[in-house]
Amino acid sequence: MFIDEVKLELIAGTGGDGCMAFRREKFVEMGGPYGGNGGKGSDIIFKVDEGLNTLIDLRYQKQIKGKKGENGQGKGMHGAKAENIIVKVPLGTVITDLDTNLIIADLTKKDDEVVVAAGGRGGRGNIAFATKSNPAPHFAENGEPGEVRNVKVELKLLADVGLVGMPSVGKSTIISQISKAKPKIAAYHFTTLKPNLGVVKANNSSFVVADLPGLIEGASRGDGLGDQFLKHIERTRVIAHVIDMGATEGRNPYEDYVIINNELKQFNPKILEKPQIVIANKMDMPDALNNLEEFKKKVDVPIYPVKAITNEGLKEVVEVLASMLDKIKKEPLYEEEKFESHILYKFKEEKPFTIIKEGNTWIIKGEKIEKLLKMTKFNTDESANRFANKLRKYGVDDELRKLGAIDGDTIRILDFEFEYKE
Repeated sequence: MFIDEVKLELIAGTGGDGCMAFRREKFVEMGGPYGGNGGKGSDIIFKVDEGLNTLIDLRYQKQIKGKKGENGQGKGMHGAKAENIIVKVPLGTVITDLDTNLIIADLTKKDDEVVVAAGGRGGRGNIAFATKSNPAPHFAENGEPGEVRNVKVELKLLADVGLVGMPSVGKSTIISQISKAKPKIAAYHFTTLKPNLGVVKANNSSFVVADLPGLIEGASRGDGLGDQFLKHIERTRVIAHVIDMGATEGRNPYEDYVIINNELKQFNPKILEKPQIVIANKMDMPDALNNLEEFKKKVDVPIYPVKAITNEGLKEVVEVLASMLDKIKKEPLYEEEKFESHILYKFKEEKPFTIIKEGNTWIIKGEKIEKLLKMTKFNTDESANRFANKLRKYGVDDELRKLGAIDGDTIRILDFEFEYKE
């Protein structure tokens, strides 16, 4: 089964909790803090595996969850880092963040890998908080939550030449003749239900041809099978239109050509910037020569008549394609600076929280504030005071005062509620 698109929720591992402990040895006076840090949570890493050619292994996975780092322990022992989660994907996989529509990665090279969801750092033990003014802190941190991401994982085949055309024009026959690919061939529409790849040898070089399922008018909007497979044409360097010049299906060859180009344009206008040739197939049919002459009057691209069923004319087509590819540089599908991980600038940092009122309850929202809450252990007064001081530094107290909060009002962050006091 060919699966080329899946959507996943990724939850990276939470960092291990820091430890609050003290040295209590018989002959060590004022032993001080002795709690170690937690270990880092596991990253979720996508890595290319050249042995894969489909995303079927991810089809039934709605969620991938990382492991929590090991907690810190007494005697200054730090927790172990959790093992990273490696997700293997085929060459040509594109990963997009569904919440921002930013492209995270385009994996096109052998052994390419990218951290898609980063694990949280380990919480600090009380050793880490010791200062001259507070040599024996009575608090430690919980581990930082791991990144949560909703992503689309999409396979866009790495092919040099894309064979496009209406159903039953002979694309599968052509790829079976010029390569060792064995696509299904039959006398009915949509015989090809998945893209077929074939390696073609020409002189001292080779290239990859993709036979894409038959397109029809409206493919770019989802009609037929085209919307599922048009994406695979984006990476190709040459577009080869396969036209039924014999009009065996009762269609007009020129109209077929116009319709297919229009669907490519509707899907992605940049596709039409690629070099094109026309493979005029079924030249053994009675009206093929007349149709070819009329076609040549209207189309200004190289045209190569062939009889795919008997392999006649295909050798010249292969040589022409090889020659064209020698002169066309491989270009990345996406510019690197568009990847989220390569953004070279940051906007001015906005206020890290928002406050809204519901009844007598003030609800504080914001990633920074919520992370602080999750990493705070409210098991000692000192820890609670540290949390309150952090909120004050972020400007939460001043903002509540401006909005009219009074003593006794309820303040809520996530599921945690406390009473407001001036």
